[in-house]
Amino acid sequence: MAEITTQDVRELLVKFQGQEITLDKMRHELQIEKGTKSFDSIRNIIFQLAEAKVLRYISKQNYKVVTPVKPVQVYGEKRERRPPFPLIFPKDFDTGMEMGFAEFIVVREGDLITLGGVKSKGKTTICMSFTGENIDKRPVLMGNEYTSLVEGKFCPTSRFLSRMDTMRDWIDWTDEDGNDMFELLPVRDDYAEHIVANRINIIDWININGGQLYDIGKVLEGIKANLGRGVAIIALQKGEGADNPRGGQFVRDFSDVEILLDGLGDNEDNILLTIKGAKEKTKPIVGKTYGYSIWGGGTKIVNFRELAKCHDCYGKKWVKFGNTSKPCETCNKTGYIDK
Repeated sequence: MAEITTQDVRELLVKFQGQEITLDKMRHELQIEKGTKSFDSIRNIIFQLAEAKVLRYISKQNYKVVTPVKPVQVYGEKRERRPPFPLIFPKDFDTGMEMGFAEFIVVREGDLITLGGVKSKGKTTICMSFTGENIDKRPVLMGNEYTSLVEGKFCPTSRFLSRMDTMRDWIDWTDEDGNDMFELLPVRDDYAEHIVANRINIIDWININGGQLYDIGKVLEGIKANLGRGVAIIALQKGEGADNPRGGQFVRDFSDVEILLDGLGDNEDNILLTIKGAKEKTKPIVGKTYGYSIWGGGTKIVNFRELAKCHDCYGKKWVKFGNTSKPCETCNKTGYIDK
């Protein structure tokens, strides 16, 4: 066999672009036998290709084949200026008005909205409301809350069906032929592989191993990369009183809009919503807080209003009374009052 050439190696590596490959794998693919001149010379070829950024050294005898990219020309040809994505936020059931902050948040194609919520504090209510308000855009649903495997077949969960049936009083879930206006996918893992491009993708919720919370960054990155001109709304679990969902900064890195959901007082149906972050907005809203209640078996958002820290207890829920403390009567021990 003739001695291996740099061109031979380049042609081989085209098949492995974006993947890792070992030196032994390259020798095997090129049918290089031990004791031949090519067996040793391929090392020098690999060194040259690494300098040319065709390969990237990973570890001993292990390399990453670089996927070539071309510069993207910004000016010099006509570019379409896309408007903000027409996403409708959940509405107050009684007033029919969108959540008060919605008009100040700019959502773009490819954006990711995260809902970091304490357990049983309305993440699914928000996700279902987003679905209903945007049903004309045929949203895609997936996650832990919506499907289960019954006798070898995936079916909607009973709770999901119950919510849908209740909301049929004001949402048309089907078209004139009785077909779903949304797409329900039985996906609980590998979400990026199942994202439907150019659509609203709602995931309720992503479960990450407690010892690998840093993985959420890669999951969210993969989701964003596959959205095309769509958007994603992702529910994540959050600890009581925590400033971020599980995954912390790794979640913040890829979120374009960050919303936190906590309890408001002792009534489990009262919710405190905080705007944690928004990359693009028309008014300063980050840090603002809102309150509302959930009625109708987790289907209705009512009495949505902006809140402020209580001026008597300063959000601590308790006030000093002599040498002791007592529950703050001004805010009913919630830490907040209507603004």
